[in-house]
Amino acid sequence: MDRSDAELFTLRVGDTHTVSGLLSAPPHPRACYVLAHGAGAGMSHPFMDAVATELAQRGIATLRYHFPFMEQGAKRPDPPKLAHATVRAAVAQAGRILPAVALVAGGKSFGGRITSQAQAASALPGVRGLAFLGFPLHPAGRPSDERAEHLLKIEVPMLFLQGTRDKLADLGLLQRVTQRLGARASLQLFRDADHSFRVPARGAAKDAQVRCDMMDALAAWIFAVLSRRD
Repeated sequence: MDRSDAELFTLRVGDTHTVSGLLSAPPHPRACYVLAHGAGAGMSHPFMDAVATELAQRGIATLRYHFPFMEQGAKRPDPPKLAHATVRAAVAQAGRILPAVALVAGGKSFGGRITSQAQAASALPGVRGLAFLGFPLHPAGRPSDERAEHLLKIEVPMLFLQGTRDKLADLGLLQRVTQRLGARASLQLFRDADHSFRVPARGAAKDAQVRCDMMDALAAWIFAVLSRRD
């Protein structure tokens, strides 16, 4: 499945914004991942396309969407209130399109963090877990775990997929964060991968293999989460 197989739709966010979305769904999906993009690239970035394609091969649908700032071509991310409303609109859309399919939510970097903030503020209806593709724990070169404080308010399972060379997440800090979250949190590390899950060209691993391993881990985690209540 590639982008040509994805269904394009429009998503209303409140009374003032409309954004684009893409649904990539295999026949009879077992789950749907509501996937938010990062701050620097939209829902059609090759990484997002690859995630949707690989999850479809594993029986999982993906609903991607733009935040309003990305839809408008702006560089500055939306205020939290609008960003959270966009996440909620996307989750509701997934529930309407695939009413019998279990939902998980999250995203790449900024998108995952915004989704977690929305969940912490008020549980996203129908969402069984959150999966983060490179959680941005802090700005590059400024280690801190303040961006993780709201995670303690989240009750659903959380998966952190993180590269060991990610400059936006000091591994020691992130490991302590996931330890504080206890059984709710799972951390999967990818050796030598950076924040974009790219690995050095001289290394044995290749970007495509890292991405495949990530999607194996994500799919296995999703199915494990669903089995806890099915």
